Amino acid sequence: MRKFVLGGAGVLAALLVAVLAGCAADKPKPTELDKVSPQIAGRQVWTARVDSVQFPLAVAVRDGAFIVAGTDGTVLSLDAQSGGEQWRGQAGGRLSAGVGSDGRYAAVVTTENELVVLDKGAKLWTTRLASRTATAPLVAGERVFVMGVDRIVHAFDAIDGRRLWKLERTGEALTLAQPGVLAAYKNTLVAGVGAVMLGLDPTTGSVRWEVPVTSPRGTNEVERLNDLVGPVLRVGDTLCARAFQTAVGCVAVSGADRATLRWSRIAGGQRAVGGDADYVFGADASDRLSAWRAGAGELVWTNERLLYRALSAPLSAGKTVMFGDLEGQVHFLGRDDGKTLLRLPTDGSPVVVQPVLSGSTMLVVTRNGGLFAFRPE
Repeated sequence: MRKFVLGGAGVLAALLVAVLAGCAADKPKPTELDKVSPQIAGRQVWTARVDSVQFPLAVAVRDGAFIVAGTDGTVLSLDAQSGGEQWRGQAGGRLSAGVGSDGRYAAVVTTENELVVLDKGAKLWTTRLASRTATAPLVAGERVFVMGVDRIVHAFDAIDGRRLWKLERTGEALTLAQPGVLAAYKNTLVAGVGAVMLGLDPTTGSVRWEVPVTSPRGTNEVERLNDLVGPVLRVGDTLCARAFQTAVGCVAVSGADRATLRWSRIAGGQRAVGGDADYVFGADASDRLSAWRAGAGELVWTNERLLYRALSAPLSAGKTVMFGDLEGQVHFLGRDDGKTLLRLPTDGSPVVVQPVLSGSTMLVVTRNGGLFAFRPE
C-alpha cells in the first residue's frame, strides 16, 4: 500500500490509499545474504539513539556535525567525530518531516502541520502549514523553505517566521506522500513538482527554469504518478533524481536561468538515487541495483544479490557505494563493479535513512532510532 494525496490549486489535501499493480500480493521473501569475506576494513566508531524514526528523516550535515531528530520531536546535533552531543531541542510534537539545517537554525514539521524552527536547540518560532509535509525543510540564506505533499512551496524568514512568498502550480491530480526534491544549487532553489525540476529565485519564488525529467505514462492518475523523489543528488553542475516508478534522470544547470535534461533512463523504483562524478546508483522496486554513467546515463552494472531487502537510498564515497537494508545490515559494494566488499550490522531494525558522510565518518539511522557511526578504511 502506498500513500498519495489529492492535489490541485485550492483543493484541501486529503490522504488517499491507492494500490499499485502487484502491491496487494505478498512481497517475495528477501534474498538470503551470502557470506562475505571482507575486502576492505571498516569499523563502528560510536552509537547514539533517538526515540524512533517513524517518519521520513533527512539527516543534515553541517560544520562537522550530524543534525538528527526522532519521532517524538527531539532534535539534536552530534559531533561527527566523537558522537558527542552539541545541543538538544524539542519540537513539541511528533514529527512528519525534518531535519533541515544551516548549522545554526534547524527546522522540522510536526504531524499537526506545525513548522518549528530552533536556534541551536532553543525553539525560535512556529507557524501552521496548510497541508501535511513529508519533505524535510531547507534552511539557507536565513530563509526556511517548505514544500507540502501538495507540492506548494513556501518561504519564511528564518529569524522571525515571517512568510515571504508562496509558489503554487497546477500539476497532476495525485502527488506522492513521501519526500520530494527541495534543495539549494548556488543561488537557486531547486524544487520538484510532479516530474518537473524547477529552478526558483529564492527571494521571490519566481521560476528561473524548468526541466521535465520524464513524461507521464499510464491510463489513469495512479499509473501516471511520477513525482521526483528526494533527496536530489548534486554533483558539480548536475542534479540527478528518480521519478517515482518511471525513470532516473540528470539535469545540467548552466547559469542562473538555464538548465537542460542531460539524460533520462526508464527505471522503476521508489527511493532516491545517490552517486558521484562518475556514477549514479539506485535500487528498483525489486531492489535490483543499477549503476549508470553520470555523464550520459549508460548502464554500467547491475546486482541482483540483494533483491527484496528494502534497500535504502545509497551513499557513494571513495571506491564504495553503501546501502542499508530491512535487517539493519549495511552493504559496502565496489563502486566500479557492484561486488560486495564488506557488510556491517546495526540493531536489526530497517535502515530508513540514506546514509550520510561528514569527513571520514558515515552515519546510518535505523527505524528503532539507532544512530550508528562507521568509519570505512
